[in-house]
Amino acid sequence: MTYRELARKLRALGCRELPRRGGGSHRKWLNTATGQATIVPDWGSKDLKLGTVRAIVRQLGLDWAAFEEA
Repeated sequence: MTYRELARKLRALGCRELPRRGGGSHRKWLNTATGQATIVPDWGSKDLKLGTVRAIVRQLGLDWAAFEEA
């Protein structure tokens, strides 16, 4: 799963990307429902590992089944 696919699913579940303060290949995301935030790597078209995606979903307080269906 690429960053773009992950971002689309996170937005569908009510999360939003926080503004960037500088350069770099990571972006900060916030779950507005729970107030939990996490850092998401943005490696362009390179796929993120499944364990990384699962950790992002867990850290944002989202349900894995809901994430898969989004």
